[in-house]
Amino acid sequence: MSTDLKQVNKSKKALQRNDNLSESKFVERLIKISRVSKVTKGGKKLSFRAIVVVGNENGQVGVGVGKADDVVNAFKKAKADGRKNLIKIPITKSLSIPHNVIGIFGACKIIMRPSIEGSGVIAGGSVRTVLEVAGIKNVIAKQLGSNNVLNNARAAVSGLNNLTTKSQVLKKRDLHSNSSEKINS
Repeated sequence: MSTDLKQVNKSKKALQRNDNLSESKFVERLIKISRVSKVTKGGKKLSFRAIVVVGNENGQVGVGVGKADDVVNAFKKAKADGRKNLIKIPITKSLSIPHNVIGIFGACKIIMRPSIEGSGVIAGGSVRTVLEVAGIKNVIAKQLGSNNVLNNARAAVSGLNNLTTKSQVLKKRDLHSNSSEKINS
């Protein structure tokens, strides 16, 4: 009986170690910490809001928001939220995006275009952070509309979520890349 309990505890510890190892693969970048207040009957209640971008610099990225009474807990909550909202994006061999894409969230509009190798990330604000954490090295991005940091980050993620590869498009259209019979007819 006690040996079974010991084995269960050992397996739990092993799982915790594996979780810690998987956590180290992700990069967290803080975009903004803002002090927010809520007016109650007793007065103003101050808290902190953190916006964090989480990614593995290899095609996964997510934006998280956390709110707490202190900065550390807000950052932890934002990291957890970012991990929940991770998306997988296709990256080309030249560490760029496969095609032009537009991301819209609220009043923010982000236009992203692939760029030649060596040009770097040409983007501003939170969009630059999202692209770098996603692992995209060569891209041109332009923010239009609102300058809201959170909405711009979410618009960038929604644009990246709309990226498709050539094979995904062919599969969606029920075409094969080597058969020209269906394409010509």
